[in-house]
Amino acid sequence: MYKIVNKRQLGSQIYLMDIEAPRVAKSANPGQFVIVKMDEKGERIPLTICDYDRDLGTVTIVFQTLGESTKKMAQYEEGEFFSDFVGPLGMPSEFVKEDIDELRKKNILFIAGGVGTAPVYPQVKWMFNNDIKVDVIIGTRTKDTLILEDEMKAVAGELYIATDDGSYGYKGMVTNLLKDLVEKEGKKYDLVVAIGPMIMMKFVCQLTKELNIPTVVSLNPIMVDGTGMCGACRVTVGNEVKFACVDGPEFDGHLVNFDEAMRRQAMYKTEEGRAILKIEEGDTHHRPGCDCE
Repeated sequence: MYKIVNKRQLGSQIYLMDIEAPRVAKSANPGQFVIVKMDEKGERIPLTICDYDRDLGTVTIVFQTLGESTKKMAQYEEGEFFSDFVGPLGMPSEFVKEDIDELRKKNILFIAGGVGTAPVYPQVKWMFNNDIKVDVIIGTRTKDTLILEDEMKAVAGELYIATDDGSYGYKGMVTNLLKDLVEKEGKKYDLVVAIGPMIMMKFVCQLTKELNIPTVVSLNPIMVDGTGMCGACRVTVGNEVKFACVDGPEFDGHLVNFDEAMRRQAMYKTEEGRAILKIEEGDTHHRPGCDCE
């Protein structure tokens, strides 16, 4: 059993929880995720790790109440327990393995969209803890839907906020802000890391390709069971079939077939759509070695 030691509401449908999970906290790295089950019969919910404290033995998750399972999760209070809290899963961010001195020479920009701010935060915090200054753009619909601003301010070199309606910070999309930073303010970036809605990551990658900036994206939005066996996280990267749960969730954004991924995401929601995908994709529908139906 895994105890909820802290809970707070970040927005109208967004919640943060600190979970007592010492073994997960001990091994967690930026970019990885966990699978949460509220009870024995509960749905498996994959959630990217927002933060972890090895000393306290806690792992922080942030989730949005979109379906029945997450709505039920939001009703849990401090002191209550989850049945399962499995992780860390997935591959850590590539920079965790890189030479720190070489990383310090790079100008890195993180772009977070909406709830994607949660998985961006541990990466930026890791950079800060290793004396690496990075810039961050957070894009959201309005000021009211902005999350983790204070936390991000504490670890980012420069923090830029973009709202669709102009109620706070820059008015417009994150792509427009990035273009202004590069073309009008003379910013130079060696790497962009973008995490957020699929459509946002697609257009960020289109722009960074034009600007000749290598870009990493996290495909956590397409994960369902967290093992690659259900086939939901199947994606084509550089003409190769990958499964975000086990091969990612981070990939070279310039190689991801976003149109295919978004089509699959929509089709996978219905039984008819899943049947069509199974026929279209044949042996590549599931992860190799899986005989699940």
